[in-house]
Amino acid sequence: MTADNELYPDAQLVEDLREWMPHQRWFAAKGHTITGVGVVLRHPLVEEPGFGADHVIVKVSFDSTADQIYQVPLGFRSHLPEELQSWSVIGPDDSQDRGLHVYDGLRDQEILDRYSRNLANGTPAGPVELHTVPGSVIEPGLRGRALSAEQSNTSVVLGEKLLLKMFRRLTLGINPDVELPLALGEDGCRSIAPIRAWIEAEVDGVRTTLAMVQDFAANSADGWSMALGSVRDLLLEGDLRADEVGTDFAGDSHRIGAAVADVHAHLGSALGVDERDASELAEGMIHRFQAAAAEVPDLVELTDAVRARFDEVAALGKVRVHRIHGDLHLGQVLRTPERWLLIDFEGEPAKSLEERRKPDSPFRDVAGMLRSFDYAAHHSIRESEQGAAVESQREFRAREWAERNCAAFCDGYAAASGTDPRDSDVLLRGYELDKAVYEVVYEARHRPSWLHLPLEAIRRLTAR
Repeated sequence: MTADNELYPDAQLVEDLREWMPHQRWFAAKGHTITGVGVVLRHPLVEEPGFGADHVIVKVSFDSTADQIYQVPLGFRSHLPEELQSWSVIGPDDSQDRGLHVYDGLRDQEILDRYSRNLANGTPAGPVELHTVPGSVIEPGLRGRALSAEQSNTSVVLGEKLLLKMFRRLTLGINPDVELPLALGEDGCRSIAPIRAWIEAEVDGVRTTLAMVQDFAANSADGWSMALGSVRDLLLEGDLRADEVGTDFAGDSHRIGAAVADVHAHLGSALGVDERDASELAEGMIHRFQAAAAEVPDLVELTDAVRARFDEVAALGKVRVHRIHGDLHLGQVLRTPERWLLIDFEGEPAKSLEERRKPDSPFRDVAGMLRSFDYAAHHSIRESEQGAAVESQREFRAREWAERNCAAFCDGYAAASGTDPRDSDVLLRGYELDKAVYEVVYEARHRPSWLHLPLEAIRRLTAR
């Protein structure tokens, strides 16, 4: 079955995707009206009787935001197995009328096996190029399974040994999630999952990262889930302190701090260290606050206090900067049987590639982790309804947990790097405020009932 023959012409493909993509978890322009979809790349991967697959990249235009480029590998079958029916791009009536089922190809075992085989053989798929890191060997015959959780990208485990991450929304150029781990691996950093291969193609005349393959961290647990378990157990123990609960997280927080410091040291070593004027950093913070205050009225009364803290940052003179993770939180660290690893080096998806690749202070990553501890501490409280007295007591315990783990993280960072972030209180507080302002906008848009959490953080940070 050929995908781009008269059975499924481009004109029909783009109309179907126009209807289907806005309902996908990875679609980043929800709320915007699509005005057009155009095929950027369409290359056949499988052409067999009753079964086909295309590697597809499309550019989507909108009424009120910039164009976006998406990667949507598609499968085609004359008869669709039951396990693939929930991933259909077109409805059953259309499928019956056309005699063709169209679906998300990354959910099909046979299509994933084709990607795995191409990676093992180093076989290019037409305009789609495969690159293997020197010294790395990808075994043939690794069976693929897509991870069930729908995220902003789609991840596939190959043979329980490798992780293939297919980037859904593409940014023209090399993705930092490939660039940074490659540099870190070459520099000998052990606090990451090494890159083994990546896939790229020319998109709008620019060499662009489509996917990456790295070691799969088997038997691992993410920091967010572990932290939530620790907080939950603490809140269940009414008469124990955080350090007395069996699932106390402080030891892991210390080790996470050391892992972050290790990554920062290697990023500086591999890609160089520079300086930026603190006034430039503060200008960005002030600009983001002004935009947030225009959207969230609750911030207006805090303007003077926040501006005073950012002015303190501006007066610091030169600040040491280098490439950083850029979107660090507890969900971006994994505990393996051997060590903690940092993952997902893409940076904040809302930022342009140019912004994400710009050197910044490592304190941005530190601040992201400290804010994540605060969120983990209060997650269970926000998710439940309690009486005022119980709520007050739970709030006290949550704050105790957050302070303990923030301190342990900073202790670990200081032990590994020789630099304690708390010694640069003005800069660290500035980055924490900047992150909390970002959180205010997010909560106002998506979870208004959580808005008070970053607002309380801003009041606390400006009251010091």
